[in-house]
Amino acid sequence: MNGLYIAVAIAQVCMLGPLLFRLGRGPSVSDRMVALNTMATEAALALLFFSAWADRTVYLDVAVWLASFSYLGTIVWSRYLERGML
Repeated sequence: MNGLYIAVAIAQVCMLGPLLFRLGRGPSVSDRMVALNTMATEAALALLFFSAWADRTVYLDVAVWLASFSYLGTIVWSRYLERGML
């Protein structure tokens, strides 16, 4: 089962490549914002599976923190976009 955890973590990290491309070349600010939020979610999932593989709970705290603050960051950026401040 440990091999599956690390394989999923590596797959999550590999998914960051296409998202980085979308973040850099997104046609609009909204696309870039969605790519950034998705990257944070993928990183949180990679940390979650890495934590299970390494049997270390300290990484779970980081994953929860990253997921929650990226969610809040997306809400704040959406508010700025909605008001036309960007």
